[in-house]
Amino acid sequence: MKSIIPYREHLVLPVICAPMFLVSGPELVVAACKAGIVGSFPTASCRTESELSEWMNAIVAGLGEADSCVPWAANLVTHSTNGRLSGHLDLVAQYKPPIVVTALGSPKPVIDIVHAYGGLVIADVPDLKLARKAVDAGADGLACIAAGAGGHTGYLSPFSFIASVREFFDGLLIVGGGIAEGAGIAGAVAAGADLVYVGTRFLASVESRASAAYKRMVVECGTADLVVSAALTGSAASWLKPSLDALGINLDTSVRPDFSGRARWRDIWSAGQGLQVVRSIEPVGTIVEELAAQYAEAVSRFGRVGEFGRSRSMVQQT
Repeated sequence: MKSIIPYREHLVLPVICAPMFLVSGPELVVAACKAGIVGSFPTASCRTESELSEWMNAIVAGLGEADSCVPWAANLVTHSTNGRLSGHLDLVAQYKPPIVVTALGSPKPVIDIVHAYGGLVIADVPDLKLARKAVDAGADGLACIAAGAGGHTGYLSPFSFIASVREFFDGLLIVGGGIAEGAGIAGAVAAGADLVYVGTRFLASVESRASAAYKRMVVECGTADLVVSAALTGSAASWLKPSLDALGINLDTSVRPDFSGRARWRDIWSAGQGLQVVRSIEPVGTIVEELAAQYAEAVSRFGRVGEFGRSRSMVQQT
């Protein structure tokens, strides 16, 4: 395996604070980077190119030269239906995010622009077919969205996804899906991932742009309060059932929900299976410290059970 973790020496944990639509803003990105993990946000959260420019400028200014060694990432929808892609790419070229993650389309439109300033292009993929296509297109890495992820989710387990991708790709591999504790991060790395997407764990952070009611729901709910359905967007996504119930939306029926007069994405909330461990609203820095302690404990556990790795002949000799 030739892949290496970029910026390894500057990261406290091999973690990316995943880009969450209408939740990840400049405040969350900057807080994540200052805490020692990669901060990211989706450009689709900005309604105009002017707003996106303000966000990117706020991130660059918020980090400053002293903190610029911890990378930040911009997540772009590259599908042909994104009529604002050209304007977003112009801003990428201007502000030079160290990492650009492409979603819902090929990474090809961004590769030349990002590589020109030395950045990395990561393709967001929910299955092996799209993973192979992204590799063929020239992506530097893959963000494998596995089962348990919030928002649009995959169907493979993180471990199965990692093992399958490693059969044909030895580049940068990121995995996400229900990973919200340090032990899970360590397990994913042990299985072959370079970095781990953690999203839901940061939904209820102080710096998150989620509403107060959204944050409370994440804290109060567990995995039994999630439902995975393609009814709302056409693709499988993980939703908080109480937010659907509050709007009278029943996904068990075959009738497509009527969103007339409703702010669909403001009032319908998503979360992944990691919400089970979210118990309070905390600053990003505190969350990262907790994850780092859990990660260290998990890594030390590897050493304590290491004797299981002895060969049968060694066991017979003892």
